[in-house]
Amino acid sequence: MDSLHSTMNQHVKGKHLSFEERVIIQLRLKDGYSLRAIARELNCSPSTISYEVKRGTVKLYHGKVKKYKATQGHDAYKAHRKNCGRKSDFLRKAQFMRYVHKHFFKDGWSLDVCSNRATAVGEFASSDVVCTKTLYNYVDQGLLGIYNYDLPEKLKRNTKLHRIRKNKKKLGRSIEERPKEINKRNEFGHWECDLVLGHKSKDDEVLLTLSERMSREFLILRIPDKTSVSVMQAFKELQRQYSEHWNDIFKTITTDNGSEFADLSNLEKVSNTLVYYAHPYTSCDKGTVERHNGLIRRFIPKGEAIANYSLQDIINIETWCNSLPRKILAYHTPDEIFERELDLIYQAA
Repeated sequence: MDSLHSTMNQHVKGKHLSFEERVIIQLRLKDGYSLRAIARELNCSPSTISYEVKRGTVKLYHGKVKKYKATQGHDAYKAHRKNCGRKSDFLRKAQFMRYVHKHFFKDGWSLDVCSNRATAVGEFASSDVVCTKTLYNYVDQGLLGIYNYDLPEKLKRNTKLHRIRKNKKKLGRSIEERPKEINKRNEFGHWECDLVLGHKSKDDEVLLTLSERMSREFLILRIPDKTSVSVMQAFKELQRQYSEHWNDIFKTITTDNGSEFADLSNLEKVSNTLVYYAHPYTSCDKGTVERHNGLIRRFIPKGEAIANYSLQDIINIETWCNSLPRKILAYHTPDEIFERELDLIYQAA
């Protein structure tokens, strides 16, 4: 009896019953104890005892007698334990895993895009895919054939505090004068502008980049150098390309205070485009184009000469950026949104 009490005192409420406790249940039922009396002795809920008795009851003498057996209850418990817990969907959803692997390496999609684009365009039913978090768990477990060093953004996070420094140069209208509605990204036609440099030699070419804030459409223009003359020449080419629709497509342009953009405000003299200059040393004022510049660096590393890449290479990079589904666009591509807005402008004209 003392041994039974010592076993009983070890039970912690909320934990599963042990085999020794099932033996106590069998003995107490044989002695005529009620379920509540047994529950008080074992320091657990009466429901626990009731469920345990149902699981461990066997029929004897051709079904004429029902009796609880500790061994039967413990065997049922172990069988249920084998089936408990959440099961991995990795093998059951192998077709989707091949889809993720293909688009991750072939098209450069992120895991989030792979997970959500599949359902956004109807290629997979929601029951046939796994969520973004699960895909990252599979990466950590080494199941996908994708590793952390394949994820360019996973370990790259800038935690610097946002600071606005006093504007030392005044090239034109400050970003503080820009309408607050532009920050909501609900209206088409507001752009951000920047330069991407290659090798630091004076004779290397430069990439002029523009990103539309609502659609995330990205333009890459190759220019001979980083002078204001070359920048303005590139914008004149853009004006000729969009001709009479220029004012509807390029309503505002936000850029930094670099000397290469010193003449950009001259666009206001020949069009309705308004040019705004960001705070000095505050790249987050034009974070959209900065983020897209980071995508370029996947193909053209810092310090490598732009001249080493053909015009077709640059076009391919631009095409990849604009055909990449984005979470912020409900997993549509920038090209899809941009073309939709252009159609509306052309129809209105």
